[in-house]
Amino acid sequence: MQTSANKQTVVRPHFEIVKILDGDGMIVKNIFTNQEEEVRLLGIDAPEIKKSTKSRRDEIEFHLPVQLLIELGCQSMKFLIRKTRNVKSITLIQEVKNLSDRYGRTLAYVLLPNGKTLNEILIRQGYAKPYNHVYCQELPKYQKLNLMAKIKRKGLYSLTQSF
Repeated sequence: MQTSANKQTVVRPHFEIVKILDGDGMIVKNIFTNQEEEVRLLGIDAPEIKKSTKSRRDEIEFHLPVQLLIELGCQSMKFLIRKTRNVKSITLIQEVKNLSDRYGRTLAYVLLPNGKTLNEILIRQGYAKPYNHVYCQELPKYQKLNLMAKIKRKGLYSLTQSF
């Protein structure tokens, strides 16, 4: 992910992951202030891990049983846990136009010490899809990566063609 002045991003280093909540959400803590916040990975969407209004909506939209969608969500969450197991420090990169969602969660790209974002890794490996309801700078890239993951039947796409 490239950051530059003309893209209007806020770079917030010095965080650690406290807890993975699902396939696209986590609790993080500032290592200096110990202040925690809930982060939703910007630009991506993973299936839910429990029955909810969204999982029922997805069941209707994708013609998949809610129990299968929940299993896919659990697999996405397990993948995210594996990818963050030994990560000591992360940086949050936020878009000025997308700082938080309607639930008050911080929207961010989560930058790992190796320079890759968790958001992109989840899309590239087929454990999340682009979130098309809110435009973000990386959305066109995520749409292309998602198509490649689907064609190659990576991650969740090895089990279903949509989620």
